[in-house]
Amino acid sequence: MKSNAIGMIGLGIMGSAMSGNLLRAGFKVLGYDVVPRRCQELRKAGGTAARSGRDVAKACDTIVTSLPSSKALLDTAAELAKSARAGQIVIETSTLPIDVKEEARKLLAARGVTLLDCTLSGTGAQARVKDLIVYASGDRKVCRRIAPVLEGFARAHYYVGAFGAGCKVKYVANLLVAIHNVAAAEAMVLAMKSGLDLATVLKVVADGAGGSRMLQLRGPMMVKDDYSEATMQVKTWQKDMTIISDYARAIDCPTPLFLASAPFYTAAMAMGRGAEDTAAVCAVLERMANQPRGRSKK
Repeated sequence: MKSNAIGMIGLGIMGSAMSGNLLRAGFKVLGYDVVPRRCQELRKAGGTAARSGRDVAKACDTIVTSLPSSKALLDTAAELAKSARAGQIVIETSTLPIDVKEEARKLLAARGVTLLDCTLSGTGAQARVKDLIVYASGDRKVCRRIAPVLEGFARAHYYVGAFGAGCKVKYVANLLVAIHNVAAAEAMVLAMKSGLDLATVLKVVADGAGGSRMLQLRGPMMVKDDYSEATMQVKTWQKDMTIISDYARAIDCPTPLFLASAPFYTAAMAMGRGAEDTAAVCAVLERMANQPRGRSKK
């Protein structure tokens, strides 16, 4: 690659974590976010804050985007296109509908820029410790070229196919996350109702056949009854749930367990837990079981 400077647009939970790991890997990071505080945090971490997405496009050959919505991606693509140069690469990591990413891809392709669909598997906590998996899709040769960047912020990366395949694999992964998270909460509430010590249950169950990555990652929050340090906010997760259900419906694929998990996330929103981690579904089940703790009593 021509430049060691990587652009990062979107400095939220995932974007800031990826930026930090890229800096530690020896890359220079020029980042931008619409929230000024996030740009200040990038400076404190050793990166450089840009005034706009266009400034990022002017300075960097390779840009990573981590964005919260379809509108954010399309607005960013339109802004990047104004300063784009042929040969630039945009690594798009957000979980969004495929048709939206395709629209952004065509917009940038008209300026000679290659957009790759590189979705991520992992929570914000995993992102901070470089425990992410990248599902890379798009031009295979370009995916090979940006491997050093992916290795800078992820534990592993896989080429999964043509553009859009990254999204499809991410939908599969997030379907399992949605189900396993609620399953972990259901198990912990059963332990509560049984009068067991939750910390002990988490330790021994996670080590056996009943363990799951969600139990390992979110079980500690459920034990503490503290979901304030969100690795994935419930309100953001609702967006992902909608995308997956819409996609499954479009291809006539039944997802009964996934649909059964959805009401618990909606209930968490109704309980005012939208800004908390998705592990807060445990509080929903506690209330249903008449076993509330802490905020679950409210």
